[in-house]
Amino acid sequence: MKLPRNFYKPLAIGAPAPCRELPVRLERMIHFVPPHIEKLRAKVRELTGQVDVVLGNLEDAIPADAKEDARRGFIEMARVNDFGATGLWVRINALNSPWVLDDLLEIVEAVGYKLDVVMIPKVEGPWDIHYLDQLLAQLEARFALRKPIFIHAILETPEGVNNVERIASASPRMHGMSLGPADLAASRAMKTTRVGGGHPEYKVLADATAAGAPRESFQQDLWHYTLARMVDACAATGIKAFYGPFGDFSDPEACEAQFRNAFLLGCAGAWSLHPSQIDIAKRVFSPDPDEVKLAHKILDAMPDGSGAVMIDGKMQDDATWKQAKVVVDLARLVAAKDPEMAARYGL
Repeated sequence: MKLPRNFYKPLAIGAPAPCRELPVRLERMIHFVPPHIEKLRAKVRELTGQVDVVLGNLEDAIPADAKEDARRGFIEMARVNDFGATGLWVRINALNSPWVLDDLLEIVEAVGYKLDVVMIPKVEGPWDIHYLDQLLAQLEARFALRKPIFIHAILETPEGVNNVERIASASPRMHGMSLGPADLAASRAMKTTRVGGGHPEYKVLADATAAGAPRESFQQDLWHYTLARMVDACAATGIKAFYGPFGDFSDPEACEAQFRNAFLLGCAGAWSLHPSQIDIAKRVFSPDPDEVKLAHKILDAMPDGSGAVMIDGKMQDDATWKQAKVVVDLARLVAAKDPEMAARYGL
């Protein structure tokens, strides 16, 4: 067991010290780019002004014979673009794949100084994080990086779900976790081919009334338990939770509903796999202006967060003051990046 006093020490001589707090950044959507496709790489310059995070995807969606092209494409994409306040992430191949070592060695050497987060798929337990933590420290030291690269884990196996709390607290590099519903469904032997979202056959029936009378049914959320458990693990360790992909690009209403559930439950953002999902994530993961106005009222009425007041016929106390602060803090982050939302918030 690592001693608490060693938790924030660099894991390699010459590596930068781990951060004690996550950088304060707006990350409403993690937009996936397949970097082996030149015409999509060419759109990254324009994308950086539209999204909060650009992620170069090297893993499952990339054919085996295009893995090296994707890696080279990501390096080129990172080199030629100025990302400014937009995060630059990469999803590497799985730790048991033949490509992952070259992913890390080549990318950290070439553009590690620009890279914010490494997303690691199919995390099973803290041992996966420990391995990547040590390796990143060694590469940071070798290539004289001045800031540490964070780790983001994808929760997509039953073993990972069983170990979610240990994964969340495995390293000070941990940035957050995303739910990976498609791989998780397959590894659980769930009977669905959908990528995220609900299923019409996962439902409960209303109680029976008169004999033969039709009974109402209510569709349930396949992912609520797992997502809630992941959110709690992330919140308890001070890292961020994210909903992952929603694969049906033809159903923006269902995508918005799934994203909104994740937002209300405590997620900071979601993946956008298609340009049409960018505005959905931007809208959903930005607080509603009316909620922001009410939150401001609560903070103004209780400047130090103590006591209790009545606002619009409802009691507000220290607990709702904390809730209001979450909303206003997020609104300020959004307003700093989005002038239109700043005007709507009155900031």
